[in-house]
Amino acid sequence: MPIISNAPSSTDAMVHRRDDHGVTTLTMNSPERFNALSEAMLQALLEALADIAEDSHVRCVVLAAEGKAFCAGHDLKQMRANPDKAYYQALFTRCSEVMQAIVHLPVPVIAKVQGIATAAGCQLVASCDLAVAARSARFAVSGINVGLFCSTPAVPLSRNISAKRAMEMLLTGEFISAEQAADWGLINRVAEDNALDEATAALTASICAKSAVAVRTGKAMFARQLSLPLDEAYAFASETMACNMLAEDVGEGIDAFIAKRPPRWQHR
Repeated sequence: MPIISNAPSSTDAMVHRRDDHGVTTLTMNSPERFNALSEAMLQALLEALADIAEDSHVRCVVLAAEGKAFCAGHDLKQMRANPDKAYYQALFTRCSEVMQAIVHLPVPVIAKVQGIATAAGCQLVASCDLAVAARSARFAVSGINVGLFCSTPAVPLSRNISAKRAMEMLLTGEFISAEQAADWGLINRVAEDNALDEATAALTASICAKSAVAVRTGKAMFARQLSLPLDEAYAFASETMACNMLAEDVGEGIDAFIAKRPPRWQHR
């Protein structure tokens, strides 16, 4: 019975990591397969995300891809070669672990999208905290076209855009443009194709200019409050804000604001 292996994969080959002044870029490196989320790609992403989670020097993460496509979803040929329920359960569980690792990472993750992001590739975009896309980028959850409802992509998709728009994408499998994706809330910014790097760098620079304590506090708080009833969300937010107020960076930030000078963050 085929089960996905937990053995380490060649992370350096499948996912490249580059660190630059607090910005860590993870680049999926399987352009010939449109960066499909194969077993090896999923394992490589999990390993890379686990390493980043333990790295206090990382301020934000950019998830990028080599080639003409961001990510075409699962590797359909690999899936057809293993027609077994246990294999599929293990595969989708592993994919869900990657998506949740992005959500639980202590720093923001920005998807930098070119070309297509389809099915689990669209799920990957929806799972990131922020997303910047080239104007020519297109998005779809297209499993329905091969008889498969994109159930796992539906989870983050429905947490990004309205239910009716999510269902339209899930039931038709039709592509939406980068402009539509921005209008619907799936992505944040649209850049000209030749300015995608610059647009992404501008967003990372804005985040890295802020207090690391505030950014890490904010990401954790935002994710948790979404799952709470309104009264509990406010109680949790109040407690979080009270604790955040005691951080050295907050005192420095307020003093800098009053003095009309740039803040000098203690934690970078």
